[in-house]
Amino acid sequence: NTEVCGTFDLGSIPSSPPLDKVLKFMKENIKNEVSKLRSEMGATQEDLASSVNVSRQTIIAMEKGNYTPSILLALKISIFFKVPVEKIFKISYEK
Repeated sequence: NTEVCGTFDLGSIPSSPPLDKVLKFMKENIKNEVSKLRSEMGATQEDLASSVNVSRQTIIAMEKGNYTPSILLALKISIFFKVPVEKIFKISYEK
């Protein structure tokens, strides 16, 4: 069973060594769809920021991939967009 996780296809990993040993040598990032969802909704960065009680600069940094939100903030963003959190934030593995 092949599972795609971010930018890395887990099905392309050979059966040995074990997956946990392979992934520990890969860079993990959190990718997000915040900018895309915000644009589709017609909301400004300020709209989102004030709704989830953070600064506009936090939203900018998150959209650029320079900031990973706390679980609490990710859940608030999920509520704002009315979308499950896992549809907004994904783990990306890079070599």
